[in-house]
Amino acid sequence: MDFHSTRDRGETAPFHKAILRGLPPGGGLYFPNEIPTVPLETWAATPDMEPHQLATEILWPFAEGSMGRADLERICAEAIDFPFPLVETDERRYALELFHGPTLAFKDVGARFLARAISHFSDRKVTVLVATSGDTGSAVAQGFHGVDGIDVVLLYPKGRISRVQEQQLTTVGGNVQALEVEGAFDDCQTMVKSAFLDAELQAARPLTSANSINIARWIPQATYFASAVQRLGGDLIFSVPSGNYGNLAAGLLAHRMGMPCRGFVAATNLNRVVPDYLETGEYDPRPSIPTISNAMDVGDPSNFVRLLRLFGDDLEALRASVRGYHLDDAATRERMRQVHDATGYVVDPHGAIGHAGLDAPLDQQPEALGVFLHTAAPCKFGEVVAPAIGRSPDMPARLAAIIDRPKQATTIPATPAALRSYLLS
Repeated sequence: MDFHSTRDRGETAPFHKAILRGLPPGGGLYFPNEIPTVPLETWAATPDMEPHQLATEILWPFAEGSMGRADLERICAEAIDFPFPLVETDERRYALELFHGPTLAFKDVGARFLARAISHFSDRKVTVLVATSGDTGSAVAQGFHGVDGIDVVLLYPKGRISRVQEQQLTTVGGNVQALEVEGAFDDCQTMVKSAFLDAELQAARPLTSANSINIARWIPQATYFASAVQRLGGDLIFSVPSGNYGNLAAGLLAHRMGMPCRGFVAATNLNRVVPDYLETGEYDPRPSIPTISNAMDVGDPSNFVRLLRLFGDDLEALRASVRGYHLDDAATRERMRQVHDATGYVVDPHGAIGHAGLDAPLDQQPEALGVFLHTAAPCKFGEVVAPAIGRSPDMPARLAAIIDRPKQATTIPATPAALRSYLLS
């Protein structure tokens, strides 16, 4: 299938070229020329269907023509080799745990698929350039570490990610370099986009993206939404903690492909640009605000354009499927405490906002079940979670082992020129 630029429908590329380019020439994001329909029986398959098999079914309509089905099946099996448990937290609410991969965050799904896809398609050395608000960086670092012919450069905002997140992305070494940017995530994102539009830079050092702006990061994330529907049925409301909105866009893509569900909640923190848009119809990007749910500290989300395009740029159609929700830090801490006190279950701050986002829709739809995406292991945000619940969340041994490793990062100003200079040095 071909993909077109959200800024120019005449600018197209097949699946493999869209992956390797990351962004279209001239800006915008790649978007499929058509939304394929997957038969209803796929979404209603038996609960014992493996996630990687489901991923193959979802991705094949997009990948056909660029690769053989056997290669796609192999890549999916290698990339998605961990489960997506559903944990009942109360009578009508489930946590979809997406942190059972190598870096304990949902981004392992897309990052591992992307690493293998680039390795499969690329015939030259390429640099994967990534802006991260926390978990993307570590997922990409692990997904690409040691892959021949690929360098990884990660940009993260200084002082705005958790210590565990920083250790995960600055202690990998090898072909992975970390840049500590003196600014916010939005600055990192602007720097990356500028680099992709720099023809001279691209000629000297070919770049591709591993953010959710890349279709090979975005589309595979539809898998875990579908996995939940397979196990719980189609009467689900998904509450999606959202920052750059690739996760929500993936769930909506699955819905447009035929996945039955009752709707979605775009749940976020004080960076409420999308909930405000859903309420007012005015899109007003703004500088991001630091919060305890830092992965959602995005003031101008890249995937907003995909949210609109999925509904033909029709605000009312978008509103029919998505409702906005936001929560401040104090209420987030209180929700973490309430969930733990009532059930013993531990949620990270992003999961807490997702949990709270289901309150109103579940009250309004008594026949529905709620699923909130629990996007990262609580131990990755221990300094926030521990005071809220009165104890430190459990930490796997593989994560504890990196806490005291020496940090390897280069500090640069928050300017495109600084990044350009680094990449050409």
